Amino acid sequence: MVRNGELDLHVAIDGDDDAPPLLMLHGITSSSATWGWFVPELSERFRVLRLDFRGHGRSDRAPDAYDPDGYVSDAVTALERVAGGPAIVVGHSLGGLTTAVLTQHHPDLVVAAVMEDPPLYAGRPDEASPLSGNTLLDGFRLMRQSIPQLQEAGLDVATLVGVLGPAPDPTRRSTFAEALHPDALEALAAALIDVDATVLDPVLAGAMPPWTHPDRPFAVPGLLFAGDPTLPDTAARPAAVDHVAGLSPELEVLTVDGAGHLIHDGVESRATFRDATIAFLDRVAP
Repeated sequence: MVRNGELDLHVAIDGDDDAPPLLMLHGITSSSATWGWFVPELSERFRVLRLDFRGHGRSDRAPDAYDPDGYVSDAVTALERVAGGPAIVVGHSLGGLTTAVLTQHHPDLVVAAVMEDPPLYAGRPDEASPLSGNTLLDGFRLMRQSIPQLQEAGLDVATLVGVLGPAPDPTRRSTFAEALHPDALEALAAALIDVDATVLDPVLAGAMPPWTHPDRPFAVPGLLFAGDPTLPDTAARPAAVDHVAGLSPELEVLTVDGAGHLIHDGVESRATFRDATIAFLDRVAP
């Protein structure tokens, strides 16, 4: 546990203490467990740190403080007080957006960045939310209603996996059980049991301001995964990806055909995410 103001944040640590640090950041309503499948391989060469953001996993809840400043401060705390300095940062969704902010505003703390389908803005003053019309919002509305109920009922992980498995996934092409690796479904269920459902309130209210600076490049070597733009749950939309890529000469973009938002969880897309990430790490941290 590490202290950030009045909050205790949980950071799981794997690997040799003397190895170069790598910080992994999860998406909203998820937790550090989402990266468990990747840790054995990464920890052979890195000191792998997995943060639970405020309101998630084993970290403290922070009502009324689920905003960009809060989440970025959680990541900065992990980098400064656990990593002890600059690290490679890997983030999905909320974690990917936080990683993008770090590359712009705290590049001294980031060696290189991997961002998985972050909901980026394209930089237009009148731009709608990057999640406008996205099926993720339908899932978030359902979760906002159901999370308090399932927590009050005391459901365990196995029972909740049985509930989630037959439900439609955000792509609307299959069920969660068909689309996701079993470990991903278990991590999702465990995260929902722990999460503060009010983390979703600013998202559902459309109260989240643009996180990234519209004219500032991602100032470190980066790899950005975008979901298939034809799928309704992809958050990194082409206009926004093209905008940040045009600003950032060190940014590589990989659009994963056939994959929606849950690229690293997907049965058909995890290998692509793993292989491209390892190849990127080989280049930036040989």
